Amino acid sequence: MRIDFQVIQQWIKPGSHVLDLGCGDGTLLKLLSDTKQVSGYGLEIDAKEIASCVEKGVNVIDYNLDQRHLDEFNDQSFDTVIMTQALQTMRYPDKLVEEMLRIGKECIVTFPNFGHWKARLHLGLSGVMPVSDLLPYEWYNTPNIHFCTFKDFEVLCKERNITIKQRLVVTQNPLDKAGATFLPNLFGDTAIYHLG
Repeated sequence: MRIDFQVIQQWIKPGSHVLDLGCGDGTLLKLLSDTKQVSGYGLEIDAKEIASCVEKGVNVIDYNLDQRHLDEFNDQSFDTVIMTQALQTMRYPDKLVEEMLRIGKECIVTFPNFGHWKARLHLGLSGVMPVSDLLPYEWYNTPNIHFCTFKDFEVLCKERNITIKQRLVVTQNPLDKAGATFLPNLFGDTAIYHLG
């Protein structure tokens, strides 16, 4: 199981009403439904991922977040709105976070850290954008259009008066785990933010 899913599972209250933006194949919603008895929906654009959601019994809506606003969802209509590993692919991530907090009592976002030491080293030594297991794209075909670090995101939260209820910086690399505790923006490869 993805490490960010493990953390999110701990942060979700049993019986919650959840909206998962860019839900992918529905794995997280299925997990939350099975372990926390949540109800809710996923929004997804990819037809194959939507089919996987349906196979898992996950409620999913074909929805392009860059072309449709979330206006059709009422204020505070969900307990939690989640977006995992997709915020950096959105055209207006700042507006999307504000919308998530409008329609949810709280929200959880996860995103890759483009300030990780491996990315910095790769760019510094080779002069080209890094390609890794976490970000396996070339610069010309990446879905990531907004490269940010943990510090960048926290500045946005401060500017928009968004409360960071919890933050956890995680890494899959055992060598980075100790460093992520002390220098998260350098050693953490994934950020998990619980916002209110």
